[in-house]
Amino acid sequence: MNLPNKLTLLRFALVPVFMVFMYTSNPYSYLIALIVFAVASFTDFLDGSIARKYNMVTDFGKFMDPLADKLLTTVALIYLCLNGMCHEVVICIVLAREFAVSGIRLIAAANPAGSKVIAAGMMGKMKTVLQMVASMLGLLAMALMPLGAIADSTYMMMANITNILMWIMAVLTVVSGMQYIVPNFDLIKNAK
Repeated sequence: MNLPNKLTLLRFALVPVFMVFMYTSNPYSYLIALIVFAVASFTDFLDGSIARKYNMVTDFGKFMDPLADKLLTTVALIYLCLNGMCHEVVICIVLAREFAVSGIRLIAAANPAGSKVIAAGMMGKMKTVLQMVASMLGLLAMALMPLGAIADSTYMMMANITNILMWIMAVLTVVSGMQYIVPNFDLIKNAK
């Protein structure tokens, strides 16, 4: 297994660690969760960069890297929603798109005419980056508030900015989802 794929697996492993600290109630737990999330997000950038630079792109990476991203970002969205930083409709849009794209990828991989691995597109990557940045902003606000490092008004401003970024990300989610569905509609139509 090459280094980019190991970094992808590390991102999977960091998700439960992130969840534990989001669930733990001590003043520093959100700060530690933010750091874990930031490290996991950085592995997403790192594994792709290494894979492309050193020609280490694999079918495993094309399939598992987006799944690791989905898991990390969806868990963060749920916690942000619970803290009023992301609307429930945004989560529903993201989940609907992720299930649809994952379904298309499975159909493509199982296609008897020749299995096909559908890698993440540029719009999908932009959506993921925006989602990670917005999540980190929300998590930062959640981390600083219990420590008394920011005022209530600053917390609310950060929460509102996070919400706006999440809605922009939801629009990108729909657009990127259509970029998977439309070109691969023949796979859906001809699936047996």
